[in-house]
Amino acid sequence: MSFFRDVNLSASTAGFVAVLVGFTSSVAIVFQAALAFGATPELIGSWMWALGLGMGLCSAIPSLILKQPVMVAWSTPGAAVLATAGVAGGFNMAQAVGAFIACAVLILLSGATGWFERVMNRIPVAIASALLAGVLARFGIQAFAAAQTALPLVMAMLLSYLLGRRFLPRYAVPITLAVSVAYVFVNGQFNAAALSLQWTVPVFTAPEFTLSAFVSLALPLFVVTMASQNLPGVAAIRAAGYDMPISRIITLTGVATLLLAPFGAFALNLSAITAAICMGEEAHADKSKRYTAAVACGLIYIAIGLVGAAVTGLLLAFPKELVLAIAGLALLGSIGGGLHTALRDETHREAALITFLVTLSGVVIAGVGSAFWGVAAGALALFVQQYGSRKSTL
Repeated sequence: MSFFRDVNLSASTAGFVAVLVGFTSSVAIVFQAALAFGATPELIGSWMWALGLGMGLCSAIPSLILKQPVMVAWSTPGAAVLATAGVAGGFNMAQAVGAFIACAVLILLSGATGWFERVMNRIPVAIASALLAGVLARFGIQAFAAAQTALPLVMAMLLSYLLGRRFLPRYAVPITLAVSVAYVFVNGQFNAAALSLQWTVPVFTAPEFTLSAFVSLALPLFVVTMASQNLPGVAAIRAAGYDMPISRIITLTGVATLLLAPFGAFALNLSAITAAICMGEEAHADKSKRYTAAVACGLIYIAIGLVGAAVTGLLLAFPKELVLAIAGLALLGSIGGGLHTALRDETHREAALITFLVTLSGVVIAGVGSAFWGVAAGALALFVQQYGSRKSTL
């Protein structure tokens, strides 16, 4: 099988780092969302099973077929919406599952009709690159902000990364990860108490469809998933230079969400942060073989689903500063590349800069994240500056 010939240490490490970053940075929000609907520990485990299986299969299988790094994740802003709306509306788990199914149908239709991809095709490369840079730059800032609480660890990681980039650039991230893990163990910062070993048992919840749950849960979940997750996800794909069948992948995430919703998969979507990790040069020197990083990531997600408690405990046993620092360092190349592409064309430079700054600000308006408003602000700037002078690309 070509996968075993193409995969290497840096690709496998990129897949692990993507899981480490994507999972530990937002799993607490998913727990809060589940608890908002009165989830028991068994139901929370089922959510991890469904989400892990969905993310893993939707990442690994398309990546193997397309030989491109397809990265699918859960909707972190969607989980935040559910955590808030679930408590405020007093919805139970059955009503939540009904809303998940309704959201899945909307995602499926947006992919099957191709309307979302058509909208993305109208966005200039500079704006899309600025959007991606703005999304990723927050992780770069957090990487160095972690030095406030773990200066020796962050400094050791930064030095390892710089030396790795100087002498073994292909393995800079694996070297940094190895040094940080060794540092954590030597200094007794590994939380072994978080480890446990048990299989995850899926729990089926029959859906209950109500108008209030559709309006309060399904629609906001769909909007933030498309605007705050799929939008920067496509930007990451375009910025990395891949040509993927976006509509078919969006449709796939809708189908997977639909099938797994009764077990707790609230919304699956394209990833931006973890995608950038697996699509960058650090994942594999050969662009055509970076799909192996996405496959490795998918397999680990499946393991999280099948042995949720054990793998979750392993990931959460590391200090949060390690996760923040490795994410920021692994994304430096993608941040720099996005900014370079965004600001290269003088005619789009100011609009791209506005997109970058609005996205980086993290502003949330009407429950919609800064990724959407960054694109909206950049498009408005481009329209005002260029309308009437030459044909707009929007």
